[in-house]
Amino acid sequence: MAGMRSRQRMFAAVMRLLLKCLRLGRRRRFKLVRQAEQLWHYGHLCLRSLLYNSFTNGDVVLDSLFEPIYWLVDHVTRWFGVTYTPAWICWHLAYGHWNLIMIVFHYYMAITTSPGHPPQAKDDLTGVSICRKCIAPKPARTHHCSICNRCVLKMDHHCPWLNNCVGHYNHRYFFSFCLFMTMGCIYCSISGWEMFRDAYAAIERMKLLEKERLQVAANQTYYQTPPPTFSFRQRAFHKSVVYLWVLCSSVALALGALTVWHAALITRGETSIERHINKKERQRLQKKGKVFRNPYSYGGWDNWKVFLGVDMPRHWLTRVLLPSPHLPHGTGLSWDLPPCVTKQRAPLLAI
Repeated sequence: MAGMRSRQRMFAAVMRLLLKCLRLGRRRRFKLVRQAEQLWHYGHLCLRSLLYNSFTNGDVVLDSLFEPIYWLVDHVTRWFGVTYTPAWICWHLAYGHWNLIMIVFHYYMAITTSPGHPPQAKDDLTGVSICRKCIAPKPARTHHCSICNRCVLKMDHHCPWLNNCVGHYNHRYFFSFCLFMTMGCIYCSISGWEMFRDAYAAIERMKLLEKERLQVAANQTYYQTPPPTFSFRQRAFHKSVVYLWVLCSSVALALGALTVWHAALITRGETSIERHINKKERQRLQKKGKVFRNPYSYGGWDNWKVFLGVDMPRHWLTRVLLPSPHLPHGTGLSWDLPPCVTKQRAPLLAI
């Protein structure tokens, strides 16, 4: 009996200890949950105290979210001017990008396209002269370039802008680059006239205010408020606009004159070198009472069609107004009648 009672006492003591541990665990869990709730409420209160504003509502939040978009629109559209209509803006976007694409395309093709060179083997061509400098066949309209040190088919000149000769295969690219570059400079000069006038007036106003400020400083009249000075950024902006307009206008005049000159040569079916040769030949025959006729001229309109590679009406769009890498007529070794020319070639000499 004594052993049974001792075991009962021991079991009761263990149960009391277990219940006590359970109560302590429950209290600790409750305490942890209560501390977590207090921490949550405290953090929420701190966050609200930092972000709370009596003037804040849904409209203010939306305006804050759209503020970057407003900034982008203000800083982009202000370059178009406040008086521009949507149609005028569309014209700027369409024409400006088209002109830029045409300039980049034709310049890249002009510098990367070989002007064309005659074959070095003498057996490939018969009935042609031999170049005295490179001792190679020299077909009609071929000339030796002293810079490239080789003959070039239908050579016009060696262009330092392209670091390449202008010949049979890249003559159209060179002329198109000059034409579209001139058009782009004229477009920039006309479009930027208002900005140039405002910038020039601002620079003159800067000079006047700077002169007044120096006079005030020299007289030491401290009771007068000196005129405001312009920042370096404002000065640089106005001077850059003036420089841009003057540069575009100057390039438009110089490059435009060169483009008109080459257009006149193309109309006559000549290159720059052939013009000098034909001029001397015309003067020589004139003394004999004869008239010189250019054998490579098919008339003004047909010369342009041959030069641009226009064989049908739709080519004016696909080959002239849009970038096109089509090859010119012929190989540059012989000069047969192109398919786009309807009338026959004029004889070389006519009495």
